[in-house]
Amino acid sequence: MHDIHESGQVCDCPRTADLDGDGAAAAGRRRFLRGAGLLGAGVGTAGLGLLGAAPARAASEDASERTKQAKARGRWQPDPDARRFTVVVMPDTQYLFDQDRIHPAPLEASIRYVLDGGVNREDGTDDNIVFLAHLGDVTENGLAVEYAAATKVFGLLDDAGAAYGVLAGNHDVRSSTDDRRGSTPYLETFGKERAARTSGYHSSSPDGYNTCHIFTAGGRPWMLLSLDWRLSDAGFAWANAVIAANPKVPVILTTHELAYADDGGRAELSDYGKQLWERLISGNDQIFLTVNGHYWPPGRTVLRNRAGHDVHVHITNYQDRYYGGAAMIRTYRFDLDRNTVDVSTFSPWIQEIAAEERNTLAAQEVELTSDVDRFSLAIDFDRRFAGFAPVPQRPARRATELLVRGTVAYWRFDGGGGDGTAVSPQQVVKDLTGQGNDLLRQSAAGTPDGALTWSADHHPDQPGHGSVLFKGTRSPVHGSYLQTVPTAPINRETFERGFTVEAFCKLPADWDSAQSRWSALLSRWGTASEAGRSGPGTDLDEPVLTLSVSEAPALQWCVYPLNQTGPSTCWGHQLPLDRWWHVAVVNDGQLSRMYVDGCEVARNPATPAVGLVTPGRPWMLGGYSYAGVLDKVFHGYVGDVRIVKRALRVGEFMTA
Repeated sequence: MHDIHESGQVCDCPRTADLDGDGAAAAGRRRFLRGAGLLGAGVGTAGLGLLGAAPARAASEDASERTKQAKARGRWQPDPDARRFTVVVMPDTQYLFDQDRIHPAPLEASIRYVLDGGVNREDGTDDNIVFLAHLGDVTENGLAVEYAAATKVFGLLDDAGAAYGVLAGNHDVRSSTDDRRGSTPYLETFGKERAARTSGYHSSSPDGYNTCHIFTAGGRPWMLLSLDWRLSDAGFAWANAVIAANPKVPVILTTHELAYADDGGRAELSDYGKQLWERLISGNDQIFLTVNGHYWPPGRTVLRNRAGHDVHVHITNYQDRYYGGAAMIRTYRFDLDRNTVDVSTFSPWIQEIAAEERNTLAAQEVELTSDVDRFSLAIDFDRRFAGFAPVPQRPARRATELLVRGTVAYWRFDGGGGDGTAVSPQQVVKDLTGQGNDLLRQSAAGTPDGALTWSADHHPDQPGHGSVLFKGTRSPVHGSYLQTVPTAPINRETFERGFTVEAFCKLPADWDSAQSRWSALLSRWGTASEAGRSGPGTDLDEPVLTLSVSEAPALQWCVYPLNQTGPSTCWGHQLPLDRWWHVAVVNDGQLSRMYVDGCEVARNPATPAVGLVTPGRPWMLGGYSYAGVLDKVFHGYVGDVRIVKRALRVGEFMTA
């Protein structure tokens, strides 16, 4: 039974206990369940097996055996350092624990899935599950008999020493009360004494209705707050205090009511949710994700907190669906390397039933795939958490540490001028090898002042903490660039025995393909025809060497080797804007390979490429010539640049 609010959302609102276990309504409901192949004759609280028709009973026997195996495997042991881990949430299970209508098997299957670590039985991989959060309304009426059945299933988690939290929903307690309501069957079952025995337990509010866990995942601590259906003033004070006492820990907040959604999945805060937002969530930047049950349909939204940062607000509840939601779970799979959280919603209980034995309704509920049930969140964790837990910056390294054997040129930009100040025509960017490959500023005709500036921005793994910002345009050609002095030894270098060319770069958010495509981070004066090249694929007017940015934008290394009459080209992949990248091109005397952030790209040629031709003219940083004249100036940042006269291993790159 449910109510529809004035706002249109549906919720499992408070009602008087339904005691129709032996009445006509109950009989009608049971006839429906038997007709759908759901309900066996023996309904009770003692068994944890699947209650259903013959195929389901067979699955029950398998499930019981799997439970024994799971318990035999021992203690809860997720990998705390793995860069991938999973937090599982489970919404309202109340229709599975409703007076004499007790169906624990779906809940048991979900908990067994958690204890298995989310193992994929096809390939053996697991989700590295680190926490299970129940969102409240464990039971329909908050009765001791209902909790007696539920607690047996949750006892599997206790036996394994698992990390989990169970909060109170409005059906678990008297809904007109807040967290200072005193003793209830819920509190007698899931109070602080039981919570204190769970893995990762940190603290509970004095009343026992609010719980804090801090678990380790991805090599760092995370907090999960399990908050009561209704917080008192004392409850708000406790929640704010526990966050303040752990100022560098990101927080996932779970509660029973916070947001509801329309039929399109667009969520907004409920009246009580607005109180939570104003009194707790918005002012605590550590809270980046909230999940609640209570209402259906499911939905999500993103809100901005007082610090101007995103808070992902999700509602998940499936009690209105087949078999009371079948203890559906939602997995939040964190991938810190991809800066992504992949979200899935499914029923482990139904998954355990062989596909050919599932009834029609069960087959439809195995996994939910709408855009509010299966989706991905893009979260740059370092950036999102920087306000309260900034990643320690790698210290700058001395230039001498980077002068590995064979280094012929090393340029860096951390000592030229203040952030945002112009590079003057008189300034010299010294070659830190001391070999005289120094750089001087050059400018296209009519270029305004400030087209080349010093910047404090840099790649986090860059040895020098600075860069130069080129502000080139294509039509007309304006901009300033850097060029080796005419006497630089590198101008004549042919690198017959191999080379490594490395650079750090960032294309700003305003990078425009129409203005900046095919501009170069690094190039050399001199055309293919000037170098005597005229083979297949040759453009006689293009430069003999260029590390360019295509229209995609993607990196391209295009050079004329000593042993070829035509060009040799390595291609990278499309680069997202406003992010620092490291690129390296390595030649071992035979083959050239491009690496982006230390990863070899796919489009490296298999044709031998020996050395680099040169007419003996200067190198350019940020400039690109065509037919012997300046054609484009780079738009973006360039950090440290190093050129070595041999092939380096990835572990020897400047990022190492």
